[in-house]
Amino acid sequence: MASRIVRAACPHDCPDTCALLVTVEDGRAVKVAGDPDHPGTQGVLCTKVSRYTERTYHPDRLLTPMKRIGRKGEGKFAPISWDEALDTIATRLQAIAARDPQAIVPYSYAGTMGLVQGESMAARFFNKLGASRLDRTICASAGATALRYTYGASVGMDMEHVVDARLVIIWGGNPIASNLHFWTRAQEAKRRGATLVAIDPYRSLSAEKCHRHIAPMPGTDGALALALIHVLIRDDLLDHDYIERHTVGFEALRERAQAYTPARAAEICGIPAEDIEWLAGLYGQLAVRERQPVAIRLNYGMQRVHGGGQAVRAVACLPSLVGAWRQPAGGLQLSTSGFFPINEAALQRPDLLPGWPQTLPRIVNMSTIGDALLAEPAPGAPRIEAVVVYNSNPVAVAPESGKVAAGFAREDLFTVVLEHFRTDTADYADILLPATTQLEHTDVHKAYGHTYLLANNAAIAPMGEALPNTEIFRRLAQRLGFTEACFADSDEAIAAQAIIPGDARAAGISWESLKEQGWQKLALPAAPFAEGGFPTASGKCQFYSEPMARDGLDPLPDYVPQYEAPLTAPELAARYPLAMISPPARNFLNSSFVNVDSLRATEGEPHLDIHPADAAERGIVHGAMVRVFNDRGSMVARARVTDRARRGLVVGLSIWWKKLASDGKNANELTSQRLTDLGRAPVFYDCLVQVEACTEGAVLPA
Repeated sequence: MASRIVRAACPHDCPDTCALLVTVEDGRAVKVAGDPDHPGTQGVLCTKVSRYTERTYHPDRLLTPMKRIGRKGEGKFAPISWDEALDTIATRLQAIAARDPQAIVPYSYAGTMGLVQGESMAARFFNKLGASRLDRTICASAGATALRYTYGASVGMDMEHVVDARLVIIWGGNPIASNLHFWTRAQEAKRRGATLVAIDPYRSLSAEKCHRHIAPMPGTDGALALALIHVLIRDDLLDHDYIERHTVGFEALRERAQAYTPARAAEICGIPAEDIEWLAGLYGQLAVRERQPVAIRLNYGMQRVHGGGQAVRAVACLPSLVGAWRQPAGGLQLSTSGFFPINEAALQRPDLLPGWPQTLPRIVNMSTIGDALLAEPAPGAPRIEAVVVYNSNPVAVAPESGKVAAGFAREDLFTVVLEHFRTDTADYADILLPATTQLEHTDVHKAYGHTYLLANNAAIAPMGEALPNTEIFRRLAQRLGFTEACFADSDEAIAAQAIIPGDARAAGISWESLKEQGWQKLALPAAPFAEGGFPTASGKCQFYSEPMARDGLDPLPDYVPQYEAPLTAPELAARYPLAMISPPARNFLNSSFVNVDSLRATEGEPHLDIHPADAAERGIVHGAMVRVFNDRGSMVARARVTDRARRGLVVGLSIWWKKLASDGKNANELTSQRLTDLGRAPVFYDCLVQVEACTEGAVLPA
């Protein structure tokens, strides 16, 4: 039996970006394991990725091109040849582009985080075509924009050092489910004596294992952070030297924070003022008085509300106030992606855009795709006539799902979907194309939770007739007569273009060295901002952001109230009194892995966690089926009566494929297409609902 080990990388939307070792026997992948030598992965994988072969060899895998033979959304297809599929697509896109190429919209996100199979050949194709540009906002753009205004880029501390922290604040995340390798380090810090604090409206699996859990209402994190700043300043728990030398705008921040007393913030957040006093005192005492490292692991849950961007700004100010950046185990991390010297211009070739750089095609925000698909034509904004979906499942993951499905159901909309399976979105495709999984193609990966570049070497030949995304767009480019040399680049050639030549951060790293070694660490200081050096124009942390002022925004962090909350929308709250959040289920990753039988069996069915008092008021018992609804839509779920959900909050762990839910719906029936204060991102957790017991449906035993 011929056996070999192939170095690979996890492609999924997770900060850990694990280094993989794939065992291949006689051409078949038989095992996917974590690389024990990679300092981030340490030989351990999450449950999802450890079962990756189940996904690649799934019996429902899409293995041949298909054309629709039923109604849109019905999911009825017939197999066709690649020639027929590509000729059909090229003919339709060419005809639409002749009228106005902006009527064509690409829709993609993080189905793979790879720099090759993500936005390289695909971006070149749509740029040359002159299609509408997609604003990829659906996950991280509020926080990324906030970090750019505060630190200059998406940069932060190296989580490899968090084991040495004396205080670890886990803010807006559940790392057991979504950041496993940080969690193992936080647990080691705990064993060494660190205090772990979770800030989360929901008592998640991670929050249960922390020393203390603070549960503010969704969307109030900005007020909480400003109250912490208030106490730090009031009690002089400050590193005055660091503030003077490495920050901008302290006096203005001091004035802003004066208004956010612990009492006021406690009222906004729905938590005891004593919790704020305790946390600020501990944070400042350890960092300033005892010179001990204090770390904040900020995550994306808290930025999915109206004021999410400014909330991130407020939290991001905390480490500079106490000088936490001075030590490798201190500071804050939301993302490390800004450290990577990625040559996006070479990968994506924006110079292919017609009119570059003066006159550019319109931008369509992926977070408002429902409204965009249903919009009538306007000057400079033709009606969308074609959508090409790859690396995403918008019918399941985009907000206000009823409108998204209605848009994709338009008979006059030509829809192409590149996929591994017949997802909710795939059911609306006119042409459905089989794409390769991570085990079947070449890629290169950066990370947003550590600072290693990783290679993904193809472990097996493509299954059936599946092709890499890159090859599909190469063939389409050829049919459309695109003659630029970049459309002939191989995947290896594209991977070699990924790193900016000569950048000191990637010293000694090339595609050749990377694919041989599997992973290589960027050359960065252990404490990157110990002496300032932030990638801002001033080199300082910007409490006051002059770029924000120039952009017409409030240049100081502030609490921006929710769109939907009892304090800010009392009439709406009278009808829909419960806040709802829909964080990731442990065994799913966005909508990936939902169809893997063993993982879905573990999750069981859609659940809604509701506080006992809220359940009792509605006559809801544990295990009953309930209907969750607002003006935008409804969904059905199995109630779990538990105090893990604080009073006034319901939690629907997500994201289920709609077709695999009993009522064909998921939590995004209820979410809105309104956008955040910064970054034009969605407000998934800024959502009021009502819950009622279903008249039918069995009650499960408690």
